[in-house]
Amino acid sequence: MAQRSEILTVYAAGMVQGIALVTFPAAGAVFTSASDYGLSSTQYGGMFVPQAIMAIVASLLGAGLRSRLGTKRIYLLGLIANLLAMALLVLSRFVMKDHSLAYGILLVATTCMGIGFGFTVPALNTFAAAFFPQKVDKAVLALNALLGLGTALAPVFIAVFVGLGIWWGLPILVSALIIGLLLFSFRQPLNEGDSSSAKTAKKAKFPVRFWVFAAFALLYGVCETMNGNWAALYLKENFGASTALASLALTLFWAMVTAGRILFAAIGKWVPEPVVCRILPLVVTAALIASACAPKTNALLGILTFALAGLGCSALLPLTISFGQKELTTIAASVAGGLIAFYQIGYGIAAFGVGPLQSAGWDLHRIYGATAVVALALSALSFVVARAPRAPA
Repeated sequence: MAQRSEILTVYAAGMVQGIALVTFPAAGAVFTSASDYGLSSTQYGGMFVPQAIMAIVASLLGAGLRSRLGTKRIYLLGLIANLLAMALLVLSRFVMKDHSLAYGILLVATTCMGIGFGFTVPALNTFAAAFFPQKVDKAVLALNALLGLGTALAPVFIAVFVGLGIWWGLPILVSALIIGLLLFSFRQPLNEGDSSSAKTAKKAKFPVRFWVFAAFALLYGVCETMNGNWAALYLKENFGASTALASLALTLFWAMVTAGRILFAAIGKWVPEPVVCRILPLVVTAALIASACAPKTNALLGILTFALAGLGCSALLPLTISFGQKELTTIAASVAGGLIAFYQIGYGIAAFGVGPLQSAGWDLHRIYGATAVVALALSALSFVVARAPRAPA
């Protein structure tokens, strides 16, 4: 049985990781402002390429390293990488007028963020599933709800700090939270259960079903990132919204992600998780179509479409991870890391792909419309992912 302090540590880490993850996209207006870093859309999107690559590498390596180092050490290494990312982000502000140097530091910072995310999130999902083996779906949903809460808080914090004229206050705040978490985590046993499972998973081959889950995670990553990374810039470029309104759109997106995870964990008795997994991609599709069709004179409607997208995205990734961990028992220790890796591939596609598309003449309205097609594919695949019954593999 997990101690109460262990459970508190893991779920608090989920929230802190959420804040850290969205610190960079939340500051998107600062990075692209001519009076600050002055990055182009392509450069801004390019910032997230090393993050996605290293998150994929760290997620895939994590399962193998776990058998030698243990999940706790992987988790702690992830926190340290997150802390380094925040420190580099603060450092970059001192040289932001030296465009090349500042951009280089930002790239190293997002590289560290990718390592932190890739190590920390699979470890946290593994802990949550191990702590509550009889309620894996709810445990993973609750963890990801807190991660979502963190992602919703980041745009609020950045708006406050920008208003105070110290946008870099956010990475300093996140650094303080990570340091506190590290000090508390060192004292916790954080035992995820049977240590032999990682060795078994390392030897086992990935069954065909894993690749179905992986494809779903990749498509989901594209849809989430189009909303999570580009919402603020979309509101500013296409609706002429202020920085505050642009931050509100991002806040509402992540707030609805969090609210949806809490809601679907609470109503699981009445609305089964497979049904939720089939319905939500349709909500994402509707939101993306609405974003693409919203008139440029109606910023409020644009903001509301991101709130709807947040509800649609809410439970999809955590449910995919929990479905995979319960069904693919022979590789259970590798499922979270593997799916996070494919989610990050989708993240990388959407984070970087928008800039080149804009350079080719596509505006964000058109790009959001194209992403609705991805969401439709996600909806079709959901009927395969959420099939019932799910026999263990």
